[in-house]
Amino acid sequence: MTDADAERHRLKMAKRKAVQDAEVASKTISEKGLLIVNTGPGKGKSTAAFGLVVRALGHGWKVGVVQFGKGGWESGERRVLEGFPGVSWHTLGEGFTWETQDRARDVAAAESAWAKAMALMEDPAIRLLVLDELNIALRYEHLPLLDVVETLKTRRSDLTVVVTGRNAKAKLIEAADCVTEMTAVKHHFAAGVKAQAGIEF
Repeated sequence: MTDADAERHRLKMAKRKAVQDAEVASKTISEKGLLIVNTGPGKGKSTAAFGLVVRALGHGWKVGVVQFGKGGWESGERRVLEGFPGVSWHTLGEGFTWETQDRARDVAAAESAWAKAMALMEDPAIRLLVLDELNIALRYEHLPLLDVVETLKTRRSDLTVVVTGRNAKAKLIEAADCVTEMTAVKHHFAAGVKAQAGIEF
């Protein structure tokens, strides 16, 4: 790289930094509890949520986790986080709805999980709450969508809630502060690779 190239790069980065600094300075809200939705057909919705759990714990936050519909899975994240100081973990589903094949049981499990979620929302010590696969319970109408969305919208202002699962409802997306859609570009499952411990659960 010549001196002229280095100077052009320096000037380009200085301009970029000025734009970035101005963008950051325009934000006036320093702290706000967020409603975050991880949805879409791609892999990584719950994985991203549990990454956020680790980040929050690193800052000394208390965290709640309520799992809807994953009761039949003994996941790696549950093994680690369930007994971790600062984590209130609750797996209250009985397995995916296509496995139970019993709507009444699925509704009862979802209602139990939602009751626990509401109790955690009222706990002032909890700063992050993950509602894993809540979108599935809403998709199959195991819970009343409008009531759930209203409860999430009116939660206390310092609580961040992360909702995961495919097919997020439009009303939930509208209420959310941040929505990420995981896009399935390529997945090993399509090539015949089964779900693996340490990768999928």
